[in-house]
Amino acid sequence: MKESPHIEWKTSWRDSYLRWICGFANAEGGMLVIGRNDKGEAVGVKDAEKLMEEIPNKVRDLLGIMVDVNLRQVDNKDTVEIVAEPYPYPVSYKGEYHYRSGSTKQTLRGAALDRFLLDKQGRHWDAIPVPGFGLEDLASQTLAHFRKVAERSGRMPDDLLTESDAVLIDKLRLLDGDLLKRAALLLFGKDPERLVTGAFLKIGFFRTDSDLLYHDEVHGDLFTQIDRGLDLLLTKYLKAGISYLGPQRIETPPVPERALREALINAIAHKDYTAAIPVQVSVYPDKLLIWNPGHLPRGWTLAHLTAKHASYPFNPDIANVFFRAAYLEAWGRGIDMIRSACEEHGCPEPQLRWDNGLWMELGFADVGAEATPQVTPQVAPQVTPQVERLLTVLHGDMSRDAIQAALSLKDRKSFRGRYLAPALSAGLIAMTLPDKPSSRLQRYRLTPKGEARLAARQREDEQP
Repeated sequence: MKESPHIEWKTSWRDSYLRWICGFANAEGGMLVIGRNDKGEAVGVKDAEKLMEEIPNKVRDLLGIMVDVNLRQVDNKDTVEIVAEPYPYPVSYKGEYHYRSGSTKQTLRGAALDRFLLDKQGRHWDAIPVPGFGLEDLASQTLAHFRKVAERSGRMPDDLLTESDAVLIDKLRLLDGDLLKRAALLLFGKDPERLVTGAFLKIGFFRTDSDLLYHDEVHGDLFTQIDRGLDLLLTKYLKAGISYLGPQRIETPPVPERALREALINAIAHKDYTAAIPVQVSVYPDKLLIWNPGHLPRGWTLAHLTAKHASYPFNPDIANVFFRAAYLEAWGRGIDMIRSACEEHGCPEPQLRWDNGLWMELGFADVGAEATPQVTPQVAPQVTPQVERLLTVLHGDMSRDAIQAALSLKDRKSFRGRYLAPALSAGLIAMTLPDKPSSRLQRYRLTPKGEARLAARQREDEQP
């Protein structure tokens, strides 16, 4: 026999060891052996028969559970085995909740106790209803954006997407009775930080770990954090390699957009929001790190996360809405998708490590770009007001003349130089006939990046 997460040895009995039994009952069960030393050697226990009678009564009276107590003889010495089964409800000892983790016993407090109690009730943090908030606290622009991307994803019935906001929120399981859940206010709220401290995104560019050049914060609902955060990373923080295919300019980021998007969404979706710390993205000349103050599922290691596994969302209600919008998959494929995208792009394999949260490191591919950020703090990275205006008037496929007319512009040269060309260069709009840039049939449409930029800007404008 060896000590393990399910076995603990003690040389003699003390009533304080009821805490260990409490810890086993709250975790996966286990056995407390009285009469063995730290090496596992049988040293025997006095009054074994008396303990056989006293221990079950004390466990019942102080913990409210039943245990099996067995007398074993080892090398002609009496030992007492106390076997505790895992209990489906929380077990406390004198008002304290203990938990067996690895080979240690932990006293649960604060956020850890909240998570434990919710888990035992089959509930999650993001499903808790919040008094004092109503539909008027949700951003209509974000709900409209969700309807648009959900319709495109095909993961929700079309008729449901035309229902009122109240019906839509209810069908997304974001109501508990008449109260909004925490998930609703994080996903669609005008001011999520009114409810949750640290519910925002931080991005910084570092020369070295101690040399921060500049940083940004992205506040607002979770959709805004993802859309605006991805836009900032692609347009401000990552230096793209430039190549040309005929007249077409091609920009290749140092990490694939698909992998970056998946990593950022996973960090925001599975974050432990009780930590009151933002998700943090650290960009270096040769790599990008994303830190998420979350937790692995109970009993998991990083090996479970990187192997084939079922979907196990930390915030199920948030994950469900992201799935309906095709922001997340529901099969636990996120890590594998990131790995595959990086391999195809020529990037090093993503690295995961655990340090008070989950770190993901994405190494950069050699795309012929200088190892410097795309902009510096002295060069404003924001899209120009002219391009912002163009995005607001571009609906569906439009000709150059139609866009110019919608903008009430007469000067074709100014329109092309200040509006059209910068929007094409930024990847916010695209040609319908890229191989025939001068065709009279040429039309222009928003790219997914442009749609995300427009949606994020609309939500920012709505913020009080």
